[in-house]
Amino acid sequence: MVRAVLLSLLLLASAQQKPGPAGTRAAFWRSLDNKRVACELCPRGCVIGPGQRGLCRVRENRDGVLYSLVYGRPCSVTREPIEKAPFFHFLPGSMRIGLATAGCNQSCKYCQNWELSSARPEDLPSYELMPEDVVALAVKEQVPVICFTYTEPVVFYEYMCDVARLARTRGVKTTVVTGAYINPEPLAQLCGLVDGIKIDLKGFTPEFYRAVCGSTLEPVLEACRIVAGSGTHLELVNLLVPGLNDDTVSLGRMCRWVAANLGDTVPVHFTRFSPAYRLKNLPPTPVTTIETAVRIARASGLQFVYVGNVPGHDDESTGCPGCGRLLVKRRGFSVLENNLLQGACRFCGRHIPGVFE
Repeated sequence: MVRAVLLSLLLLASAQQKPGPAGTRAAFWRSLDNKRVACELCPRGCVIGPGQRGLCRVRENRDGVLYSLVYGRPCSVTREPIEKAPFFHFLPGSMRIGLATAGCNQSCKYCQNWELSSARPEDLPSYELMPEDVVALAVKEQVPVICFTYTEPVVFYEYMCDVARLARTRGVKTTVVTGAYINPEPLAQLCGLVDGIKIDLKGFTPEFYRAVCGSTLEPVLEACRIVAGSGTHLELVNLLVPGLNDDTVSLGRMCRWVAANLGDTVPVHFTRFSPAYRLKNLPPTPVTTIETAVRIARASGLQFVYVGNVPGHDDESTGCPGCGRLLVKRRGFSVLENNLLQGACRFCGRHIPGVFE
């Protein structure tokens, strides 16, 4: 379970003394009859009666008005490397402030942070930390990135957007780690506010999404297309779960789809599964399976393909597709060498897509 670690005791004390909202009016919903509301934030389209909540557990109908219950109430605030996201083409070697609230709009059986994602806000201790406090924390600690992560940032959309909007005025970048189960209109607005989005493309069959994630595939593919078309930096992660989404046919289809629809320079991470939550019966992903996925991706034309959760593997590092020289050497979440110069290879001048300054 991710544990909350605040970085400044003085700021924490100030944040706790500030009265937090019992609820903040939500975005993206419409009124129905009998004081019911239809949430339009994500593809679930929850119809919520008075006094009830959506599937995410954090958006509540109060007398015919939809409220967010987690605005300014993160349950986890951490300081850690940006590579943990993972983001490999976004300020390599930098630290990030990680921010999460309770709740999620998917139900992945392998969730590493299920204690947070499956909880109601009242079930977890949280901090009263308004957007201005989050940004002040990043500035005080000289951390260049705020990352919305761990659970599902879509469910704390209003809070995330306000933090991102304010961060931009202070020169602090923002990134999102998401399953991208979100409707097109709110996603398009989010793309205009943040600097990077990492999408968990959990599998490439409708059956996998339905059985393992409790959701559907097509909205996630559409979200990938929207982010790629927006100009916001995009990276993808595919967690390979033995026997469920690691067959070579699906992997080949996914890699060819990414190259054709998102471009051949989108960084793609294949990460190793560890038994967790409701899938503790499965073994860890064999490293050979990850390596096979990498070969398939490269054969599909993808230029930046990575191995995740295998510290020390050669494919944690970034090579130049122009001259073949080592650009960024990594081990785990550590950057050991960086040969990028203003977003280009120091040796041959080849431009490398990403956010590097």
